Amino acid sequence: MKIRVGHGYDVHRFADDRKLILGGVEIPYEKGLLGHSDADVLVHAVMDSLLGAAALGDIGTHFPDTDMKYSGADSIELLKEVVRLLKEKGFAVSNIDVTVIAQKPKLKPYIEEMRGRIASAMDTDIENVSIKATTEEKLGFTGRLEGISAHCVALIEKE
Repeated sequence: MKIRVGHGYDVHRFADDRKLILGGVEIPYEKGLLGHSDADVLVHAVMDSLLGAAALGDIGTHFPDTDMKYSGADSIELLKEVVRLLKEKGFAVSNIDVTVIAQKPKLKPYIEEMRGRIASAMDTDIENVSIKATTEEKLGFTGRLEGISAHCVALIEKE
């Protein structure tokens, strides 16, 4: 068995008149995130970590923001495509560990639903999906409520 590790990072700024989607879950908040797709910063970090672990590039390579077919795209559906690409190469997701950095809103009430949505999209057990949220104590762009960022580490296996 061969194991590989990947890291993903993404950031999106807040924007008016957008829904806030994180981990495939709509979060009630006064602003959403700006992006070509649904701007799900959490799922984007997951996708980049998986693609990186398999040395398959990044989400910009597979889902470019210059392609109108991805305008407003559901990032959970894009994650399913990433998992399909991994399977084509003989890889399976072992586990992921995500940290979301957001001063607001508080994410704890939504984490279990996010875990479930992501586990389902990756065709794995929820126990293989860890999601944590933290603030930056009002420091930096997330602390100033300018946006949200996320980091993800993924472990994939190939037999």
